Amino acid sequence: MEHSAPDSPVRFETSPAQYRHWRLEFPTVAGLAPGSVARIVMDVVEEGGMRPGYVLKLNSYDLGVDIELADAIQRVRFEHPAVRAVVVTSGKDRIFCSGANIYMLGSSTHPFKVNFCKFTNETRLYLEELSAGSGIPVLAALNGTASGGGYELALACDDILLQDDGNSAVSLPEVPLLAVLPGTGGLTRVVDKRKVRRDLADVFSTLAEGVRGKRSIEWRLVDEIASRSRFDAAVAARLAKLSARATRTATGEGMALTPLTAQRTEHGTAYSYVTVAVDTARRLAEITVKAPEGPTPETPDALRAAGCAQWHVAAWRELDDALLDLRFNHLEVGLIVLRTAGDPEAVRSADRSLLRMADAGDWLAREVVLLRKRVLKRLDLSAKSLFALIEPGSAFAGSLFELALAADRIFMLDDGESKTTLSLSPMNFGPFPMSNGLTRLATRFLYDPTVVDKLRDVSDPLDASDAMKKGLVTFAPDPIDWEDEVRVAVEERTSMSPDAMTGMEANLRFAGPETLETKIYGRLSAWQNWIFQRPNAVGPRGALTMYGKPERAVFDVRRT
Repeated sequence: MEHSAPDSPVRFETSPAQYRHWRLEFPTVAGLAPGSVARIVMDVVEEGGMRPGYVLKLNSYDLGVDIELADAIQRVRFEHPAVRAVVVTSGKDRIFCSGANIYMLGSSTHPFKVNFCKFTNETRLYLEELSAGSGIPVLAALNGTASGGGYELALACDDILLQDDGNSAVSLPEVPLLAVLPGTGGLTRVVDKRKVRRDLADVFSTLAEGVRGKRSIEWRLVDEIASRSRFDAAVAARLAKLSARATRTATGEGMALTPLTAQRTEHGTAYSYVTVAVDTARRLAEITVKAPEGPTPETPDALRAAGCAQWHVAAWRELDDALLDLRFNHLEVGLIVLRTAGDPEAVRSADRSLLRMADAGDWLAREVVLLRKRVLKRLDLSAKSLFALIEPGSAFAGSLFELALAADRIFMLDDGESKTTLSLSPMNFGPFPMSNGLTRLATRFLYDPTVVDKLRDVSDPLDASDAMKKGLVTFAPDPIDWEDEVRVAVEERTSMSPDAMTGMEANLRFAGPETLETKIYGRLSAWQNWIFQRPNAVGPRGALTMYGKPERAVFDVRRT
């Protein structure tokens, strides 16, 4: 029987006190300062799935398990400034993680499978950014077999240590066992990140039992192996090396991430700074993000004292939650209309103070900037069309103008009185790169990079006429045509094939260089999406359908 998500809506907020499948610990490691190591321990409760019908054996995971992991990574960033190295390991003997639960995948709808894979991809990338962006390296301590998504989790870490006990192995068995692809970037990370030779990667990816021992090192699949008796010592030695190369220099208290304030109805959600209105009949959702009201912190001490309820943090956590809610709980929504409200100069002022603190080396300000970067990437990756509407009262300035730059089309009302404006700030020129490694402005003006250089000198607000001349908006209707043009564009967009729109948008949004991220989302995810619908995987006698049954899968042998 095919299911979708749990009967109740999926919620993405949790906390260490609520974890069922992970433990976030801060062990004492010889030679390292107290609190300098975070240990994220996977210990999945077998009966703790998000819905009935499958058992999470062998540390296999579903969406609920991954939601907790994403939360743990976020809390290490914000709440534990002393941490200089992270180790991800298992609380079970001789098994690290057997990957995504196959029975969960086999009984899920196609949209849920694809969204599940996308979320796990984002979480693995956030783990990599913990190292690259926050300066906190990560060790995968594989105290048992890591297969499928379990090995993909290890691949997202900086170093991989595998227990050498004659049994523990690493594997990507999806192709031979399930007729699907490693859906969390496994193939891409094997060849692009770990630079495994192509022919060896070919063998490895079709070897269901995986690779263990010395061969796993020779093939570059892991960095080190250690016997069971010296495994703990090897973990400590690796953590010491990682800690020595950590670049995070954090002092002071962390910032506790308390629950969001959200009033939810069947028609949307109202947060402190973000509102979401869902019109199911029109396949439309409108997101409005408010500018800060009143002064925002201008010093590191004030930033800490304000806590996570301040606009700097709350607005972006709320937007992230709203995007995930639309992704998983409102599949019928085909178009998101992005709006902003408030004082655009308040946004630019807040941007300047935050960036000044981050550039001066304040670790917490840096984490807030990185949070926004991740949320904007989540917006980029929405499998929904994005239109931005710039009207009187809008606050599309600086970091909030990034929302418009992420949109597929930008409509700006030309009121003839310059009451409708947009504004740039330094936040538009570097802190928020897309998956292609470029800013949204650089991606927009790929044909002439000098346009971006000239825009750096634009400090005054731009009206519709100026914004059109500078290529910053798509259309600028006058008040007479505004409502009709927007209405027609919305109706036309939502009438088109969702499949075609998702494919088209994913191709157009990431112009320019191909990176590991764009390969994962533009190439691997696209193929996985297609394969998840093919009879060889999910047909009545497909490999994923027949997994665990005595009958063998039957394949359509025609290659396309």
